[in-house]
Amino acid sequence: MAGVNKVILVGNLGKDPELKYLEGNIARANFSIATSEFHKDKSGNKIEQTEWHNIVLWRSMAESAEKLLKKGTQIYLEGKLQTRQWIDKDGHKRNITEVVGESFLVLQRKENGNTSTPNAIDESSNVSFDDLGKKDGLPF
Repeated sequence: MAGVNKVILVGNLGKDPELKYLEGNIARANFSIATSEFHKDKSGNKIEQTEWHNIVLWRSMAESAEKLLKKGTQIYLEGKLQTRQWIDKDGHKRNITEVVGESFLVLQRKENGNTSTPNAIDESSNVSFDDLGKKDGLPF
């Protein structure tokens, strides 16, 4: 039986995407997303619990992210979990679990201290859903 590896996140970018080009001119973007949940403790105080997620995007989607996304932007992201291992420069074994993005949708953007809610993809960017890895134009 085949397994399912699907992640859906709605959160805010913790930093601007870092775009790099690897061998063969392949674009790779990295950034983090914060997701928060709220609950009340026994005393009725509101408690916020924030999780940070490492995100990786590839190729044209990475380039689109670099154009569209900035720190604080709220996005909807779909992807899958991937764990990588490597040996650092001191010879220690390291692991990282990342979400490899398959599609994203800009939900809300902070610009000059104001909050704006663009339609699906910011229309001034000239980026289509096809650029974000979706053939049918649907974000899910």
